[in-house]
Amino acid sequence: MSNLVLLQSPPPKLEDVQKKIFDKGAKEFLTKLHRQFDNRIDGLFQTRLRRAVELQSNNALSFKTSPERSDKTWKIAPLPSRLQNRHLDLGDVSASNTAHFVSALNVDIQGIQVDFDDGHCPTWKNQLLAYNNINLVVNGKLPGAPISITTCPILMLRPRAWNMIDHDILIDGKETSGPLIDFGILMYHNAKKLSQANSGPYLYLSKLEGSSEAKLWNEIFMWTQNELGIPQGTIKACVLIENIISTFEMEEILFALKEHSLGLNCGIWDYCASIIAKFGDKKEFLLPDRNKYVNMDRRFLKCYMQEVVKTCHARGAPATGGMAAAMLKPGATDSDNTSKAIIKKVLEAKMKEIEIGVDGFMVYDSRIVPHVNELWKKSSTTPNQIHRIPNVIITREDLLAIPSGGVTLQGIKHNVAVSILFVYHWLAGIGHFFYSGNVEDSATAEISRAQIWQWIRFGVVLEDDAKTQVTANLIEKTATNFAAHAHKNLCRSNAERKRLNAARYMCLEIFLSRNPPEFITSYLNDNHKFRTLHNKALLSNL
Repeated sequence: MSNLVLLQSPPPKLEDVQKKIFDKGAKEFLTKLHRQFDNRIDGLFQTRLRRAVELQSNNALSFKTSPERSDKTWKIAPLPSRLQNRHLDLGDVSASNTAHFVSALNVDIQGIQVDFDDGHCPTWKNQLLAYNNINLVVNGKLPGAPISITTCPILMLRPRAWNMIDHDILIDGKETSGPLIDFGILMYHNAKKLSQANSGPYLYLSKLEGSSEAKLWNEIFMWTQNELGIPQGTIKACVLIENIISTFEMEEILFALKEHSLGLNCGIWDYCASIIAKFGDKKEFLLPDRNKYVNMDRRFLKCYMQEVVKTCHARGAPATGGMAAAMLKPGATDSDNTSKAIIKKVLEAKMKEIEIGVDGFMVYDSRIVPHVNELWKKSSTTPNQIHRIPNVIITREDLLAIPSGGVTLQGIKHNVAVSILFVYHWLAGIGHFFYSGNVEDSATAEISRAQIWQWIRFGVVLEDDAKTQVTANLIEKTATNFAAHAHKNLCRSNAERKRLNAARYMCLEIFLSRNPPEFITSYLNDNHKFRTLHNKALLSNL
């Protein structure tokens, strides 16, 4: 019997949607899924805590010695035909934004990262809209989208990461795990249909910390396939390597998901933020101005990508690179000089990744897609580059070689602005936004706020002004100046101005925290201000 309680009433006009998504069968399925795996998820958090304490005391991060690493003979299960070519996905596509989702479904790409994580804000309304839009497209009923799921780009469903709690659902009197709810609802309604159409279900898995977490997902997949009566090995998942610990366990992660693996993906900003989260209070891990000194040419990031490619290809798995966040100006075509310069820069960066051996990557702006498709045509005659195995030996020191470089006032202003604007948009229920020619999401907010915290902690002297040190006072002034500018240029109402003020104070709290939260999204998701803003319009079912 189901003991699932929805804590929120449906938002206006979504009553029928909520009833349909959380019907009796879905509630029973979620309850069984929760009861089966909830204790294991609690264990996962305990393991993370234990590991964090160990790393703080001895910094003993090294490649695992495991039977799966020393056995060079195994490969992941063969990939279905629709996954042979992984050249290009659109990233940060939240299905709660119907117009953006429909537009993505009509672009000439291999896949869409249908996002419940970095680029999505999990308000109750957004969750319902996203689940419903995915159900509609799978059934060929989403207006404006292709009428068959087989002619759409593949849906790469990305549930929330493990750190996210779903505060809107209680099962057996306990708040639920966000990723388990996303996964459960998406699978219950769509897994069979996607499987019958040879189009999934395919997933991106975010922010995994080590192979034990991949093993847990694998068990969840096996249980789900059994429960829903779809063949074992049907679900395929690409793991984002965006945690420094996972970099040292990539072989084991691929092995844990062997029958369900869709390779590994690079997520540069979450990856850098995880280095600060684990080691940021040690001066040798001080990360310089990211816009000036942190890019894929730096040893630690280039080696990280080479290691991802080498590990995947040796095991017959695709390896995908990061997302090009650059945006053309609103309304611009790809033919004016400014747009051409942006496209040229994106293609140069992506060409470097192709040369390293990646099998694909993501872009955000669909206007860049034809140029990237052309780049792939010119540079690779095969659907993937799995036959290419880089002849490199990557060491622990390579992966932890923090680049040298200083901190600039411009870098401070940029990081402060991205942090405040991310919180401001989240409070409005929006998971990504555009700033200074780029799309920004939780990954860029994560690295921005982590760097500010670190620069204050070490009182870094500015490289463009040797008399100025990064202090709490300097950051507070920078935040105040930015907020004054944004009040005039961004906010159109009193409610927006109040929200911006709240965002500024919340960011200062994180910047100055003695022990900052590991994930900005957890901090916001659990925050009273956010929950009040989004629930005051809804009647609680309690």
